[in-house]
Amino acid sequence: MAEERKRLAVKVIQGDNVKTAIRFTAVLLVSIGMLASVRVSQPQAAQCDRACLLMTTNIYLAGLVAHDPSIVKLSPDVKFVENTVPMKPGDGLWKTASAIPTTFKIYVPDTVSQEVGFLGVMQENDRPIEIALRLKIRDGQIVEAEHLIARNLRDTSLPNLQLPRPGLLASVPADQRVPRDQMLKIGLSYYDALVNSDGHAAPFADDCIRRENGFQTTGNPPPATPGRGTMGAMGCTAQLDTRVMSYIKRIEPRRVEIADSETGLVFGLSQFRHPMEEKTLKIVGVPGVDHVDMNFNPFDLPAAHIFKVSGGEIHEIEAMGFMMPYNSKTGWE
Repeated sequence: MAEERKRLAVKVIQGDNVKTAIRFTAVLLVSIGMLASVRVSQPQAAQCDRACLLMTTNIYLAGLVAHDPSIVKLSPDVKFVENTVPMKPGDGLWKTASAIPTTFKIYVPDTVSQEVGFLGVMQENDRPIEIALRLKIRDGQIVEAEHLIARNLRDTSLPNLQLPRPGLLASVPADQRVPRDQMLKIGLSYYDALVNSDGHAAPFADDCIRRENGFQTTGNPPPATPGRGTMGAMGCTAQLDTRVMSYIKRIEPRRVEIADSETGLVFGLSQFRHPMEEKTLKIVGVPGVDHVDMNFNPFDLPAAHIFKVSGGEIHEIEAMGFMMPYNSKTGWE
């Protein structure tokens, strides 16, 4: 019977029983009544393997929806930050989460750093949100937990947040994998490409596609009439070369320390700094467009990115972020 409860609990956590997972009351009952058996079965060794990292993430997400931090193996000294604000477990999304991620889920487990990155769509007060999650494990306990939450998602972007692109989930063939340290460098190079408006500063593949909060920002169908919309149809390299991103002056900090060689995924956290001193950006290489007006006040953009690396190139970028006041703290100072 205990083994059956464990099996059912795992299925619910992982979203196989979608109907149960969507409703908070059912998740609460499952979490309190059944997750205890899953919790005690977690590996107690110092190192958390790939399966352990995935299970820890699933239990954490179920704990959020159950509004019960005791379900999760948290260190007594755990540091928890949500949307750049240091909090205590039980606050923030711990109070407002109403359904676990069901179909849009991307995991980046790293057995070397003993961290896991996650990007998914779940419910908060019965409304969809996109969450980036980072957990750091030491001696079988979570010592750091971080949430970035994008709310008020565009209705037009929600179709792209129903299922991850297949390329993000596929295993990378052995002959196309690169060493972990190289994967991390490739992820970091993306931020250099942005601040330098240099599409060749990162190894973008020809088929590279980027989505941000579900909105596709590269590789769209070309517009009928050439103009600013043309830049949205460009690839990752060509678009940056137009200098359309030159309003991004600083990206700091850049925390790229999680990579999964099996799926070729790199997970990065950063804070984009936008002084917005230039109200007009000079655009190059786009017929019919020589500038873009940027009448915005200064702001920051805390963000999470997942990069798909195969053959030493970036093929997919899935990103999320939200606006904050300019030069905001990150919560990890």
